[in-house]
Order: sequence, then C-alpha cells, then structure tokens
Amino acid sequence: MITIEQLHKTLDERRRPEDVAEMIVELMKNDLNRHELSVLEKAAQGSLKRSLHGYTSMLETFGTAVGAEKQIKKTIEIFKISQNETSNYHYAENIETFLTETSPLIHKSIGKNDFRSDRLNKIQRKEAGLDLSKRNYNKKWRLLKRIEKRLYKCIQESKKIEFQKIAKHGLAHTISPEDFNSDLNTACFIAYFNARSNVRSTFTNQSQERPFDEICEMLFNRCKGSADKTNWQAVSYIYTNEEALHYLTDEQKGRLLGKWSKILQEIAEFLGELWTDNNINRKTMAVKKGNDSTTWNNTAGAWNKARDNWMNLIYALGMEYILDDICFGKVMRLMAADVIAWHLSNGGKLDPSTEVWNILPLPWEVFQEKQFCNKKMIVQACRKAGIDPEKSGWIAPRTQQVSQFKPTPELVHGVTVSNPFLASVLRKNKYFSGKI
Repeated sequence: MITIEQLHKTLDERRRPEDVAEMIVELMKNDLNRHELSVLEKAAQGSLKRSLHGYTSMLETFGTAVGAEKQIKKTIEIFKISQNETSNYHYAENIETFLTETSPLIHKSIGKNDFRSDRLNKIQRKEAGLDLSKRNYNKKWRLLKRIEKRLYKCIQESKKIEFQKIAKHGLAHTISPEDFNSDLNTACFIAYFNARSNVRSTFTNQSQERPFDEICEMLFNRCKGSADKTNWQAVSYIYTNEEALHYLTDEQKGRLLGKWSKILQEIAEFLGELWTDNNINRKTMAVKKGNDSTTWNNTAGAWNKARDNWMNLIYALGMEYILDDICFGKVMRLMAADVIAWHLSNGGKLDPSTEVWNILPLPWEVFQEKQFCNKKMIVQACRKAGIDPEKSGWIAPRTQQVSQFKPTPELVHGVTVSNPFLASVLRKNKYFSGKI
C-alpha cells in the first residue's frame, strides 16, 4: 500500500510521471470523481506497475557527490582517534567538521597545503609538543591535505547537483515532510508536477514539452477547490504562477523572494567561474571541444528557473518598478552544432533570444552590479531581435499554458528509443553520446 511518505521521497528522485500518477491513484482513488480519475488514468495506465516488462532504462535518481568516507577511515586509523559512528562522510559539512577537529592534532591550518612552506620542521614540531617522526608527520599531513582536496570536489559536485535540481523543479526537493504531508491535494499536485518537471529534454529542433499538463491542471484545481486546506507555501516552492502566489501573504512572498535572491547570487558566482573556465562562443552558443556543456546548461537552467521565480514574485508584490533600476537577462544554454544545423536546414534560424543575449550585458554581472542593465534596455534588445519582451518572459512572468499529456519516452542522450532494454544497450555502448 502506497503512503504519502513514499510520495514525498519522489521529490528528490526522477520517477516517471506515469509511476507517480499510479501512486496518486492509489492514494486518492476514493476522493476523485469519474472525470478526475479518467484524466489521471491517462498517465497511470503507462506506469511500470501495469507494464508487461515493468522496466525503464533511465536512472530514477539524481547524481550524488562522492564524499571522503574512504580517506577519513584511513585517517582515523593512522591518527588512532575514535570514530563518530553517526557521522556520514559523504556530506561536505561532516567532512569539514572532521577536518576542523583533526587538523589541530598536528597543528595544520586548513587551507595551508603547500608542501614546502606550510609543514612544520623538526624544531617547530618540538616546540608544538608533537612527538612525531618526520615520516609520521608527513604521512598525517598528506592525508589531511587529500581530505581537503576531496572536500573541495565534494562541495563543487554538490553545487552542480543542487543547481541541476533547481533547473528542473525549483525548490521542490527542499519541501519538508511536515509541509508535504499536511494536505493530500497539495502533496499529489506537487509530486506529479515535480515528476513532469524532471522529465529529460529530447533531441529536437522544436521547443521542449511544457511540464504543466492537463493532469497538473486537474490536481491544481483540486487544490483551489479546498484552498483553505492547501499548503500554498509548499506549492510555491515548485509553482509560482499568479494564482498560486495569490494565496500567500506579503510576508511569505517576501521571504520567498529573499530565498530566490540568495540562490541567484550563488548561481551568479558559479556562472562567472564557468564563463572564465570555458571558452564559450557567445555569438552562436554552439558547444565546442573543451566546453563543459552539461555543467553550463544545468547552471544556466538553474539561473533561468530562479530568475522566473524572482520575476513572478516581484510582480506578485507589486514591485515591478525595481526593473527600471535593475533587470538581469536570461542565460542561454549551449547547443550541439548538429542541432543548430538541423534547425537551419528546416528553414529556421538561431533562437531570437540568443540575439538578445548578445546585445545585453552578461546577466550575472548585472546581478553582481558589475554591469548595468534595466527593463528599458531589455525591451529595446527584444524589439531589435523581433520578439515580444513580455510574452517571451524577458521582462514579465511567463504566460502559463496547459499541454496535453504525452507518454514519457525512453531516451538515450536525448534520443527517443522505443524499447527500454534496447535503450540500456545503446547507452552502455555510447550511442548518441557524441563519443563514437
């Protein structure tokens, strides 16, 4: 029997919408009317539970950062210190705590890792009261240095994964069990919309499928039908359209605006680093050898998602006048050259938003107040590129459209493959990966 706690676990996973819909059917079958059930069944009938093979080749989880469990266990052994059984050294904060507690044992300063200048010599070790041979001291010093290096990598990888999640579903993975479990309609809408938002992009020269489909609409209407019971703050962590934000107090909107502003600040710093490290062709945004396109696209997606939420909240609070003083643009994703060629061969042209991106200052530098850009400048750039600045989401909240439900395809690097087993074989042999 499915429980609401199991449904909550899907917020940090990449379960197929069909499988989440099946869970919702089990949870709500006694509460849904005939029409609502028929709408939900459009997805649920394609669940793995009802499938003959009951298998998908696509991972149903996000990646995880590699911690320092192995290195720390060795350090505990070498230093002969007691192990904290409750500590999980796959998380950066626990690794940092371990370093903070262990480094003083050999008078090593965290961050001081130059082998020539940052180690203690024989006299300094004696003055510090360290009864250690040079060999023993060096061994311990190197172990701590390696853990620091692993900590930095863990922080970087955790940041990338966090931004990937934000790009897909906003703050859904941060919704607490208490808020999620407080109302069944709330939980079911969030879980299904989260699953739809996490669907992988397809290899196409057309626009991607919009996540808000007819099933989302039905579940959201149920939330509105019992608005006094719905946890709108939890809903706003994944869905910030005008209707959802209408139910929040100005204080709640303000706190959420502050949260998204902080996230934009973190993304801005990381985008600046990526821009420096990758020689990106800004004019075409075509990916080339040496570009870390996966990290860039996930981070660009996180920026655009955070920006959309920030913009929605600015308008919901009646603060759009701020845009006359500061208005930062979107960040364009890198595109494969063959996709661009495919698009051009069909009579298309580069996305007009790429032209706007080229005219305006880099958006993260605007946010950091290194460059100036406001609403007027973006309107002018959009008109020059031939697009509507409001409908395109450059200066106003996006217009919500409801899409028809479509079955989730089996994808290998974005290419649709009809059979899950075939998909797993193709993925294993690197088909469609650009590596063969």
